[in-house]
Amino acid sequence: MSIAAIMLILLAVAFAWSMGAHYTGACMGMPHATGSIGLMPALWLMAPLTLLGATFLSHRVLFNIGHGILVATHLGTLTAISILAAAFVLTTLFTQRRVPTSTIQILVFSIIGAGLARGLAIHWGMVLRLVALWITAPFVAFALGYAFTKCLDLLPQLASSGNAGMIGRGLVIVGGAASLAMGANDVSNATAVFLTTGISGPLLAGALGGAGLAVGVLTWGKPLLERVAFDVVKVDMPMATAAQLVQATVVLTVVLAGYFTSMNQALIGAMAGAGVARGRETIDRKVIGGVIRGWILGPFAGVLLAYSFCWITQKI
Repeated sequence: MSIAAIMLILLAVAFAWSMGAHYTGACMGMPHATGSIGLMPALWLMAPLTLLGATFLSHRVLFNIGHGILVATHLGTLTAISILAAAFVLTTLFTQRRVPTSTIQILVFSIIGAGLARGLAIHWGMVLRLVALWITAPFVAFALGYAFTKCLDLLPQLASSGNAGMIGRGLVIVGGAASLAMGANDVSNATAVFLTTGISGPLLAGALGGAGLAVGVLTWGKPLLERVAFDVVKVDMPMATAAQLVQATVVLTVVLAGYFTSMNQALIGAMAGAGVARGRETIDRKVIGGVIRGWILGPFAGVLLAYSFCWITQKI
């Protein structure tokens, strides 16, 4: 194995580590916000489920992202390094600033930036399908979050103190399902390039990336978990249950279709819908504004940074 291939593997695992930390809030934010599970138990529950999802449920997504965006059947190792380096730097920056963003959008547009720099043809039809999913998913999540919260409100017994523990345990289970979905959904950001560079097949790519995700959850997951749990929206038990259930449902549906979408966008869309169902100011508009800016700036930054990295490697 060449030195460049070893560098690519190390970079991919490091990127997965950064993503694992970044998405703790998206998966376990609601169970933690309601006090249904403590901080460290939430992280220890999320890590193995993320690894399982990445290893066994990600294969169609890995193939579609690895082979579906650039026309080239084989991607050079240096080009793959440039893509992951750009996505890794930007994701880590957003995580450090405690701003939830879409790693998926950053990765896809980093691939586009590298393709433009290398003069490679791009499957714009695939890109348009992904963009359509990204635009649609938050609105679908909003509508479902609203509907699920209203439905739960029709069951007043759920709010009784006698059932609070049972509902809390159910919410933890839903958070676990979201963790499983995150592994399947997001591991391709780090290791889909293994398929196009010929380093490995989807099973090993999923397992290596999943290990990186799990370590990221455990070692650097606290800031984003607390951010989403306590800063974005003030939730009660029915709202939290509705939001986390909607997110897991939306993301798993997209993954089973062979695509991927933003965990954070699905969750925050569902949270917003749950808040509107309550008819009160539950959403921190300043934080939401920062999140939206991150979603807008991330793809453009991915194109520019990956293009720049590819240009630099061409000059070396």
